Amino acid sequence: VGLLSKWIVFSVLNIPEGLRSEALEAFYLLACSIPVVITTAGLRGILEAYQRFGLINAARTVMGVFTFGGPLLILPFTQSLFAVVAILVVGRVIVWIIYLLICLSVVPNLRHEIIIDREEIGPLLSFGSWMTVTNLISPLMVQMDRFLIGALISVTAVTYYSTPFEVVNRIRVIPVAAIGVLFPAIATSQASDRNRTAMLFGRGVKFVQLALFPIILVVVGFAGEGLRLWLGDEFVVNSTLVLQVLAVGVMINSVAQVSFALVQGFGRPDLTAKLHLIELPLYLTILWLLVRNYGITGAAFAWTARVTLDMIMLCEIGKRILPESLKAVNRLRLELFVSVTLIVGCLLIPSLALRIIYVLIVLVLFVPAGWRLILSEDDRKAIRARYLVGRRR
Repeated sequence: VGLLSKWIVFSVLNIPEGLRSEALEAFYLLACSIPVVITTAGLRGILEAYQRFGLINAARTVMGVFTFGGPLLILPFTQSLFAVVAILVVGRVIVWIIYLLICLSVVPNLRHEIIIDREEIGPLLSFGSWMTVTNLISPLMVQMDRFLIGALISVTAVTYYSTPFEVVNRIRVIPVAAIGVLFPAIATSQASDRNRTAMLFGRGVKFVQLALFPIILVVVGFAGEGLRLWLGDEFVVNSTLVLQVLAVGVMINSVAQVSFALVQGFGRPDLTAKLHLIELPLYLTILWLLVRNYGITGAAFAWTARVTLDMIMLCEIGKRILPESLKAVNRLRLELFVSVTLIVGCLLIPSLALRIIYVLIVLVLFVPAGWRLILSEDDRKAIRARYLVGRRR
């Protein structure tokens, strides 16, 4: 990345000449941060293996606050992109140190020695190579839209696109938290009790969808008003539809992540890697065509279409490796179709007053419908038991 930075800044991206030097310095900083980011994922993996999710969430909370608060603190003194990136890199290093100290506490033997088991190297490289393919292609598909927008339109257009994307993408903290717990549970249960694995998968998709639907409905319904209050009229004109389309995509992608965890939990990262290898050229072609003809709105539709295809294919793969999940997958498709239809209904209502009424009606009906139609009797019993226990305490 360091070696390619100058070429990217001066030749690939459409960066104004006055900002190129600052951008190049920022790219060099980001290149230096890559080893820290990668090894942080390894340290977090140790804690996930020990199911220390409370500690992981505490560290993530620190990182989340610092990601937004750090740049905000230095803005009164400088508006340099280099300074903003530098403070973010410092935050990454701090979180890396926190994870390392936690790992040394959870696994004290790491203080003394690191043992290399040669028999594990082959399986680890085989499993890890496919994981690496996914972990290279997936971020590429997530970030490529911004590169194309910058190259084909302008850096200003990237701002109108990336701002709503980053905002709505934060909603994925909900499925990420759920999947962090689901993955080790699925990986453990699939070898001994596949019916339990199917139950975990079914509950995962249900609760992720139930948690996200009201949030996405409100975001789509009042995207324009929210952008006007936060960023002004220019963003309303340029980013409202982008935000709405991306919000629907985030909900679909969040549900798909549960299927992704199922496939990975069965030790088949090769299947997801091959799927992404197929998706990449298709997505890049569609993305290039839509960005060239429809601008940032085309990019939003291309991304949402890609994650929708990804969700459909992951569900098909999930059914094949775990036939017991067939019922859950079929219910997921029906419920997701209804959810998306209700959300898209907001786009057809121009009046703010009517949209408020529509959203309120849907949310009021959503609670009993979700309780009776989506949750099973076992789910309701579990919620009642937890609620009653909580009240007694």
